[in-house]
Amino acid sequence: MPSPHRAMLGIIGGTGMADALGALGAGETHRVDTPFGPPAAPVIVVELGGAPVALLSRHGEGHRFPPGKVPYRANVFALKALGVTHVLATAAVGSLREEIRPGELVVPDQLVDRTFRREPTFFDELAVHVEFAQPFCHSLREILLRTPAAARVHDGGTYVCMEGPQFSTRAESDLHRAWGAQLIGMTLVPEAKLAREAELCYAAVNLVTDYDCWRPHPAELGQQELLEEIISNLKATTAAALELIRAAIPAVQSLAASGCGCQESLERAIFTAGSQIHEETRKRLDVLLRRALRGR
Repeated sequence: MPSPHRAMLGIIGGTGMADALGALGAGETHRVDTPFGPPAAPVIVVELGGAPVALLSRHGEGHRFPPGKVPYRANVFALKALGVTHVLATAAVGSLREEIRPGELVVPDQLVDRTFRREPTFFDELAVHVEFAQPFCHSLREILLRTPAAARVHDGGTYVCMEGPQFSTRAESDLHRAWGAQLIGMTLVPEAKLAREAELCYAAVNLVTDYDCWRPHPAELGQQELLEEIISNLKATTAAALELIRAAIPAVQSLAASGCGCQESLERAIFTAGSQIHEETRKRLDVLLRRALRGR
């Protein structure tokens, strides 16, 4: 377990990145039991720069879980239970803007939730309302943006999280562009919301694989050639994102494990009176509630 005053980094790997995480090194396997079932995969804790880093495949081994069925609550709870304080997540996306090209990376600063089948909170048994105006941690974003990368990295962008698993219709893609969004994906929600409820600093690196369907694909490309191009972009962005995250790790590890507003997000968010929170709920969610309910 990390020092109580030192950050412990968790990395959630999405499409493409999950397999690449193994390049960060072998480590100790943790099979974590959570009140929300098992996480998508065992958490692998490796040592990098003399400090532990927890690696988790969002979709599980062999990409077992589609976006709508990822055990997001178990994933985030497991990282919190292992002592993680800061999370860097990767996710493949389609671009909604001409200037954000396939093969590039984006560190988003906003998101829009268009999901409707997912459990968005840990707190079904009490009223908890966390601030979420800024869904990504400013400190982590700044580290990612000042770290040199092999690909172009865009600063900011609104990520629309759709339910899927189907891709967008042309009308949906045009709508998302009309909203002013830059990216379309399927996995950062409810992950980012749960990270805030778990008082974790959370930021994302988006891997741009293609343009969403608002932009017609080149007529000369058949379906097979188009798929091969997308896979090639995914491999290139995965390699660039892995290099970026690896280079950012020392700066993340130098952060304090407390002091960021993300890590005090429950401070004024629990509306239920302490006397009305059942003891069983306190025990079951102790990993999440221990700090905020101290003395209540």
